[in-house]
Amino acid sequence: MTRVYITIDTEYSSGLVRSGSPDERADNYARSIACVSSRVTAGLPHALARLQETGQSAVFFVDPMPALLWGTAAIEDIVAPILDAGQDVQLHLHTEWLQWAGDHHPLASRRTGQNLFEFAFEDQCTLIEYARSQLIAAGAPAPVAFRAGNYGANDDTLRALATLGMEYDTSHCPALAGSASRLSLGPDDRSPLFHNGVIEVPVGSIEALGGGAQRHAQITALSFAELSAAIVHARDTGQDSLTLVSHSFEFFSREKRVAKRIVQRRFDRLCAFLRDTKGVASATYRYEPPRVRAARTPTPLLPASALRTGARMVEQAVSNALYGTR
Repeated sequence: MTRVYITIDTEYSSGLVRSGSPDERADNYARSIACVSSRVTAGLPHALARLQETGQSAVFFVDPMPALLWGTAAIEDIVAPILDAGQDVQLHLHTEWLQWAGDHHPLASRRTGQNLFEFAFEDQCTLIEYARSQLIAAGAPAPVAFRAGNYGANDDTLRALATLGMEYDTSHCPALAGSASRLSLGPDDRSPLFHNGVIEVPVGSIEALGGGAQRHAQITALSFAELSAAIVHARDTGQDSLTLVSHSFEFFSREKRVAKRIVQRRFDRLCAFLRDTKGVASATYRYEPPRVRAARTPTPLLPASALRTGARMVEQAVSNALYGTR
């Protein structure tokens, strides 16, 4: 059985903060979490409904750092519906929120930064512990897994997680060579492995056309044909797991305030595909965490396909024309 981890980074947008007022928080929730338009609710409620309808599980990596600005209630509003739906809540952390912390800043130095790797080991321990405590205060069970905002972790991040007793990290994205990650891992590290005291669970990827590049397994980056083919390929090549990525706002144009129906349908079809396909099952860190692969040889990638790539590019062009890119 190949376990498929649908991981959804669930987060307010620091880019929408201007004054930090309660009204602004409500608008941010409506645009980044619930994703409400005049016609539909396209974000977290949509994902939870489709998961429930198809009997699938997902891992919601929730960022508690906005509690610095709006208090724990802002995080409770995210955690409660996820837990009510029987889904898994784990820890996410965007350090961009430190610029709004004021007197609630968890670091004595009042330092700010865009990524965790910009902070010393001791400060990373403090920030992760603060975020974990806020997530628990918001009603979540103690998290066992972590993903850095922007994938912006380094090896000190993993050591900090190990020091704090957390077991898993999934901040390594082998396909994104230009990401903010500073982990000492490369594009061939595509299977769960022990690294600096924790189990690192890389984000999935497929082979891209030309030059041996990879394309990451994100709901907005791959078509349904590519996602489903990657899942079947993982099963048929004996892979224990495959990690997919999404965000709470990916089904919604925050600029135009309309649902991205093309992306919504892709997610809906993915959930149904997992329900109907033998030999694969969605899984969570809470009950069925990833296992370390015995061999350190690179996991085989789904080979590039000109047909699938071309179809995806057409679909993406249509989506961008209809909904914009934000």
